[in-house]
Amino acid sequence: MCEDDRGLGRRALFVTGAAAALTLGSVSFAAAADGDRQTRTIRGTLPPGAPDFVYVPLEVPSGVWEIRVSYTYDRPAVPAGTPGNALDIGLFDQRGTALGGEGFRGWSGGARTEFFVRADDATPGYVPGPLREGTWHIALGPYTVTPQGLSYEITVTLTHGDPGETPEPVYPPERARGRGRAWYRGDCHLHSWYSDGRRTPAEIGALARAAGLDFINSSEHNTHSAHPHWADVAGDDLLVMLGEEVTTRNGHVVALGTDPGTFVDWRYRARDNRFGRFARRIRQAGGLVVPAHPHATCVGCNWKFGFGEADAVEVWNGPYTPDDEVALADWDGMLVASVRDGRDWIPAMGNSDAHRDPDTVGHPQTVVLADDLTREAIQEGIRAGRSYVAESSRVSLSFTASGGRGEHAGIGERLETGRDTPVTVRLEATGAPRCTVRLVTDQGVLFTSAPLPVSGTGVVEWRTTPSYAAYVRAELRHETAAGPVPGALAAFTNPIFLGRRR
Repeated sequence: MCEDDRGLGRRALFVTGAAAALTLGSVSFAAAADGDRQTRTIRGTLPPGAPDFVYVPLEVPSGVWEIRVSYTYDRPAVPAGTPGNALDIGLFDQRGTALGGEGFRGWSGGARTEFFVRADDATPGYVPGPLREGTWHIALGPYTVTPQGLSYEITVTLTHGDPGETPEPVYPPERARGRGRAWYRGDCHLHSWYSDGRRTPAEIGALARAAGLDFINSSEHNTHSAHPHWADVAGDDLLVMLGEEVTTRNGHVVALGTDPGTFVDWRYRARDNRFGRFARRIRQAGGLVVPAHPHATCVGCNWKFGFGEADAVEVWNGPYTPDDEVALADWDGMLVASVRDGRDWIPAMGNSDAHRDPDTVGHPQTVVLADDLTREAIQEGIRAGRSYVAESSRVSLSFTASGGRGEHAGIGERLETGRDTPVTVRLEATGAPRCTVRLVTDQGVLFTSAPLPVSGTGVVEWRTTPSYAAYVRAELRHETAAGPVPGALAAFTNPIFLGRRR
């Protein structure tokens, strides 16, 4: 059973595909004088296999100054290999809980045990605004439930008084002082204390500048509440784009560079056939759709929506690990399929997904050829695949292909030449000491260099034809102690396509 400590009425079950929603009996509060406080405590137990979301209705009267919520839940011992209890929490206002999030007022996931909302302020992760009379909902997300079930207790306190004014949000500008058409470095997957990170936006901005970055993207889990808090971080030397990490039960997607104040709902699974709707929502808000860490092993992190809606894919996430190697191989398989079928290809990128110390902002970073340091220009470069990924600002690459009659193409471009025309591929690298260069085509790895010198600077050339290699991309890998196992990446490029378009 799921009921509060006053034995409130029967619960109702509403099923919406895999993302079932359980709505409990309502908790009521009476009107009161200014300065009065009312507290209610709700207790319940969720069984294994509980719906993805459980809603606790709150009947909020007029004249409320603050809503404050705290919660706890049990964490019993579990057998080895069995996930323990994990319960996320958020809030929707009187506009309701319908998919799309019109009533969304905040989400802290499992990062906080309490939060407040007022007209003039709110806990990080939550959105300040009017506290209007009506039925509000606490949203619970039983992320994992033990075989014993998940028992929870929620305490809600309303304080009555003059609600105050909601400040007008100020957002960072969409342009920084660039260098014209140039290579710009960025990290588009970062978390601050506005979701489950531990750094302030100011601290992230300082770390981004120290890492040699030109642009970053705000990507908090399931909330846009951080958007107004980046204005003071941005500057002539740092473009701050706004977005969200849409964290569903079937994978995460970075909404990259959306309009300020854009919220993207996450309450669906792949089998609900709703991702296309919210991918369109991201694009309508001016953003890019970037599936994140598609082969990550954490619960709910593995990407299950397919890549038909993707503008790019995050192949490298944080320190290079085996799941990144799998993501790289999977992406390469998509490149092979794109040239085989004559269809569009999906560019790759890399981001740090940094949350807290010792996570390194800018490891890795995506280096984009863009016409200027603006939101639109950076997005256009990412979408076109004019980019490479490097482990730090120390690594710089130049990667080109040229034909016999002066034809020339760079990363993400196509060298338009005959099938049997000789093509010279050239890689220039700096900042990659003792790294090995591998040139990868639709036929696999066709060239492996000797290690670059200790200085980290070197040039590699390779000759081929479009009939032998439909595309070529470069990988720089660190030395490895074990035989044929490739070392961790220091950098990799998006492909150059060879031959005339089919």
